[in-house]
Amino acid sequence: MTNDVTASRTPLREAMRAGGRDVSAMWWWFLLLGVLWIWFGMFVLSYRVGSLAAVAAFVGVAFLFGGITQLVVATRVESWRWLYIITGIMGVAAGILTFVWPDITLYVVSVLVAWYLIFFGIIHVVDSLAGPKLGWWWTGTLLGIAELVLGVWAIRSWERSLLTMVTLVGVWAIVYGVNEIFAAFTLREAGKRAERAAG
Repeated sequence: MTNDVTASRTPLREAMRAGGRDVSAMWWWFLLLGVLWIWFGMFVLSYRVGSLAAVAAFVGVAFLFGGITQLVVATRVESWRWLYIITGIMGVAAGILTFVWPDITLYVVSVLVAWYLIFFGIIHVVDSLAGPKLGWWWTGTLLGIAELVLGVWAIRSWERSLLTMVTLVGVWAIVYGVNEIFAAFTLREAGKRAERAAG
């Protein structure tokens, strides 16, 4: 009886050990991605000529990836397929145009970002004041005011809009990179815990 129980647990333990090793082996990939994202964000925030090209490439890749994703989704849905196809084609076209005319793309996207900040700044302020008052409701008000002020400041000239967009991309990349680094060490620790539990 004991031998049967031990024999049945051995494959499970081996599977847990193998899973723990697989998880632990992947953590460095997230660490590398995090470091690269932080490097990209710092390069963008250096405000050199090359940082504008980096932002244009980032926007172009984002458009292409979004368009291709929409086209893939279109092959798997039954309803509203035409809408996914149209948005997918538009995304791919916008990505290609970004690489053909990066200057015009950066101008248009930077103006859209400024209006986006204004629009969502108003929404966040109204939502925080009119919505339920949770313990941290005032953070939504501060976020909305900051977005609104930044958007109004940026919309006054395209140079400011471009500066705002470049700054937002740089800060986002650094925050995302830090998040990936934390995820890497969390994954590493989870793999070690799984191996310890199996051992």
